Amino acid sequence: MASEETRTMTSPPIPGAAATTEPASAKERPEPPAPRAWAVRLVTVGIVLTALNLRPAITSLGALLEEVRDGLGMSGSVAGLLTSVPPLCFAVFGVMAPRLARRFGPGAVVCGGMAAITAGLVVRPYAGSTAAFLAASALALMGIAVSNVLMPVIVKRWFPDRVGSMTGLYSMALALGTSLAAAITVPVTDALGDWQSGLAVWAALAAVAVLPWLPLLRGRDTGDVRGSGGAGAAGDRPGSPGAVSSDAASPGAVSAGAVSSVTVSSGTPSSVTASLGAVSRGQEDDGLRITRSRTAWALAVFFGLQATAAYITMGWMAQIFRDAGVSAGTAGLLLAVTMVMGVPLGFVIPRLATRLPHQGPIVVVLGICGLAGYAGLYFAPSGGAWAWALLLGISNCAFPLALAMVGMRARTGAGVAKLSAFAQSTGYLISIPGPLLVGVLYQHSGGWGVPIALMAALMIPQIFAGVLAGRDRTVEDDAPHRPHA
Repeated sequence: MASEETRTMTSPPIPGAAATTEPASAKERPEPPAPRAWAVRLVTVGIVLTALNLRPAITSLGALLEEVRDGLGMSGSVAGLLTSVPPLCFAVFGVMAPRLARRFGPGAVVCGGMAAITAGLVVRPYAGSTAAFLAASALALMGIAVSNVLMPVIVKRWFPDRVGSMTGLYSMALALGTSLAAAITVPVTDALGDWQSGLAVWAALAAVAVLPWLPLLRGRDTGDVRGSGGAGAAGDRPGSPGAVSSDAASPGAVSAGAVSSVTVSSGTPSSVTASLGAVSRGQEDDGLRITRSRTAWALAVFFGLQATAAYITMGWMAQIFRDAGVSAGTAGLLLAVTMVMGVPLGFVIPRLATRLPHQGPIVVVLGICGLAGYAGLYFAPSGGAWAWALLLGISNCAFPLALAMVGMRARTGAGVAKLSAFAQSTGYLISIPGPLLVGVLYQHSGGWGVPIALMAALMIPQIFAGVLAGRDRTVEDDAPHRPHA
């Protein structure tokens, strides 16, 4: 039944493995050892802390955008460029994540990403010029970009029997970090006395997120995270936390051989070779042409348009309310309300999505909420501000839905890694012009009517793309495969 997240299946042999003809019987092949419990707990903590850090660099800036503009002498168009930097960095650096993960291991890359966020957030407020501010922001956003891409891979690798639940947990933490930064950045700035300190304080949270990944990095030299050694991470045997979860015919199905290709553990040469699709000999290079998949393109467009809406909201919504006469503190709280809606819904929506054969109805409901919220901002921005914030918060939960669909639209771990990199990198490229165009329209039209009309107009193709991406099929179904050499 679709509502059951745990299923069993017969696992095909791992492509390129030394013994390709060995029988699948458990009696003839000993089971790999179970992962150590501490490693599973560390990965869970690492996922939560990483997710908490994936948006404060953006929403803390949105809450203080007026102060930053005044401090650095930015025009509206340059501020629009600043709000376009996140999707640009996500597109440019996100595509590097699979290659880095194959070389160093996903855990090591995420750890490095958290360190980059820490450094960027410490340097950014004190850079002294717009160009240096943008460069330090790009450093932090580079760390966010690689972590964005690898989070679905790590979830699928360690918890393939709980993709919906773990994606929900990750999405909740992401929404909590987003809303927390929006809500308290202005009060913290008031308490500390200047906007530089109000932005820099978020580096402390990123520094904490480095810690859970460090013991896993140590496994590169001293062993791995499994009870009796051997390269790899949790989930190589049925019944472990990384056990195979889905039926072969289901959209989110993952075979043991495929799951083992997306490792998150020791980072030893053998496990890196097996990681993230085993490029030199695994499933990715043996065939899947992700750019020829209509499902992948639909998901990329959906991801890009929801990212456009999200970054316009994070970058400009507080300013919309402030220009309508709302105080800076209240505007920050309204942005926080929009972001905090992702905490409960970020957990519920992915679980609901995994129980439905078609996710189109969820896409439509979220889109209608967005259209209603934009209509409210257009006609009565301050009169119904709390209602508009709630509606746009619901609409922004297209992000956890898109993440869930990444895991559901591919059968194999290698397919998930490839689809995640393609959908996020292409999607963020699509989203780059949106925040910039809003800033230009705001400056040249003298108000928010035209920019808000643009936001509402973009919601229509988002709905259509999401319905197409939500169909019950996988990228393996409609993408051609390269012939074997």
